[in-house]
Amino acid sequence: MITIDVIYVIVGLMFSAFAVLSAFDRNNPKAVMNTVFWGLLAVSLLFGKWLGDLGNGVVVVAIVLLGGLIGLGQGKPDTTSVEERKAGAARHGNWLFAPVLLIPLLTMVGTIAFLKPIQTGAPAVDEALNGLIGGLHTALAPLIAEDKATVISLGLACVIALLVAMAWLRPPVLAPLNEGRRMMDSIGWAALLPQMLASLGAVFLLAKVGEAVSGQVTQVVPLDQLLPAVVAYCVGMALFTIIMGNAFAAFPVMTAAIGLPFLILKFHGDPAAVAAIGMLAGFCGTLMTPMAANFNVVPANLLELPDRNAPLNGVIRAQIPTALPLLLVNIGLMYFLAFPR
Repeated sequence: MITIDVIYVIVGLMFSAFAVLSAFDRNNPKAVMNTVFWGLLAVSLLFGKWLGDLGNGVVVVAIVLLGGLIGLGQGKPDTTSVEERKAGAARHGNWLFAPVLLIPLLTMVGTIAFLKPIQTGAPAVDEALNGLIGGLHTALAPLIAEDKATVISLGLACVIALLVAMAWLRPPVLAPLNEGRRMMDSIGWAALLPQMLASLGAVFLLAKVGEAVSGQVTQVVPLDQLLPAVVAYCVGMALFTIIMGNAFAAFPVMTAAIGLPFLILKFHGDPAAVAAIGMLAGFCGTLMTPMAANFNVVPANLLELPDRNAPLNGVIRAQIPTALPLLLVNIGLMYFLAFPR
């Protein structure tokens, strides 16, 4: 059976390859730093469960020091020319997106296989949907660990999409690794922000920051009424995401402060709906903050925007008109869909 450990090994081997390729990159003045940085990340993924808390802590501190104080260089692996890429795009057209679209499709299939029976109220629809789910479950249950089905399906989908692209396009064998390393070097330390900030959210939860936030919010917002509680949760998710740079970091804090005690326990909201829409509200904050460096700063640098070092660069300013209406939509979705009527 494929467990989450297999996915860790696959990703760890990928970063190991990045480290080895960086070591032989004579065009990168910081090749040694890149080698050590990606190598340490590979060690944490491949051997993390045997390193223990202290060992993993040392690896994380070393990664932060390397990325924050010394920094990484930009690798220049061998790749195709602009003319070759244009010719390939003209030859294959929009079919080039097919391997990419395989990833969400296969991830959805793996997730659906472990859904609970669906009850829509229409017997024919229920029978068809549950028959599909039952067939997928029979096929995939012996292969994929149920507790991490979505993440495992995502990892396997990436591998399958890569194999399809390799068989179809027939690039050089090292092309995926060279292009992957080039992209990761472009992103640099910011590639690790989602994991780091998600961990920070867990630390805040253990430090009972949510309880402190709840105490402050209840003094200002009448959380004994549903609509103000929904607004406080969704806006709070967006604001904490703006501050912390990641909705995964904001989620445990705001859910402990408002989501669980008020929306779920007091107003009997559907936990899945509250959590899912709450995360979407948090993502609205992601679109508006430079703290989400991997989303907003890296694209500005890759595009070489003239204001890329400004707090509100061109990428963020372009996203704000979308983020604010989306936040209002999420508030409405949660209010009308997540609670019994």
